[in-house]
Amino acid sequence: MKSLSAKKTVVHLASLAGIEINGNQPWDIKVNNERFFARLLNENSLGLGESYMDGWWDCDQIDEMINRILQSNIEDKVKKNIRLAFSLLLTKTVNFQNKKRAKIVGKKHYDTGNFLFQNMLDKDMSYTCGYWKDTNNLDDAQSAKCDLICQKLGFQPGMSVLDIGCGWGAFAKYAAKNYGVNVTGVTISKEQVDLGTQLCTGLPVEIRFQDYRDVKGQFDRIVSLGMFEHVGPKNYRTFMKTAYRCLKEKGLLLLHTIGSNKTGINKNPWLTKYIFPNGWIPSAKQITKSYERLFVMEDWHNFGFDYDKTLMAWHDNFEQNWHKLTSLYDERFKRMWDFYLLICAGSFRARVNQLWQIVLSKEGVPEGYQSIR
Repeated sequence: MKSLSAKKTVVHLASLAGIEINGNQPWDIKVNNERFFARLLNENSLGLGESYMDGWWDCDQIDEMINRILQSNIEDKVKKNIRLAFSLLLTKTVNFQNKKRAKIVGKKHYDTGNFLFQNMLDKDMSYTCGYWKDTNNLDDAQSAKCDLICQKLGFQPGMSVLDIGCGWGAFAKYAAKNYGVNVTGVTISKEQVDLGTQLCTGLPVEIRFQDYRDVKGQFDRIVSLGMFEHVGPKNYRTFMKTAYRCLKEKGLLLLHTIGSNKTGINKNPWLTKYIFPNGWIPSAKQITKSYERLFVMEDWHNFGFDYDKTLMAWHDNFEQNWHKLTSLYDERFKRMWDFYLLICAGSFRARVNQLWQIVLSKEGVPEGYQSIR
């Protein structure tokens, strides 16, 4: 293999996933710059993403290409270069999600622009996986997700709810409007606070610009939807201790998070650099260890395949509304955003990433928790 040129090596590896260079299938890679081959071998996933942003290659169905690559385990056959290995080593020793650095992802990603997300998400701007069990459109899937959570937590009128990582308040709005609960949401994005507050006008919802570690008081229920991916392994225990402190004795916590099949360096260098700084996908082992001696696990629900559908729906909206965004973002941004949404969809289609909803209680629900599906 070492004697092969970079091009021959890439052609061989791609073939293992049923991908042909300059082939005719929609998942085949069409190379526009021959330097792509060496760049891919030298920089792996970072080089793949950056070379796409630079226009060095194209593919009609990047989501399916990634699905095939992940299912064939090609990445295990590619030698990691020293620079990438060093960056991954740092993640083992440095707390990149401490209080000071935690706000970076808010500025880098969630403050990219409300208008962008308004033209990509559902009508209520829910930026987490929808629940597609009995529906075939994004708006209904997101409403179904919100309702599923409300039922799992047994909401009753007047309950106090803490929403850690509340986004633009989509869940808070749904829960307050349909179940009569009082919601306090916290986020590290100023853009989300401003628009979320507007969207929840007239409802018992307060959205704060606040780190979850600084929340005071106790609540009947706690939800955290799509935020745990930004917490980081060194802070998982702190997150759980904070939730424990903020949850009343007979309360319930629902954690909605992307999950990895394996424990380790669960991060993509390109996604970390361009989309989610300091992001980290937790494994089941890491999550269970984080709440030992604090919570009882009452329910663990996986509907990861629904994230593929959600991401593809977001991408459809982004494509259809791109003409509204051209005055704000250039073509390189569009290629970056396309790549982000489509590689994530492919990862869920390949089932290497999951979507977990985990219900936790402090002492165990008397007479047992009744699972809702």
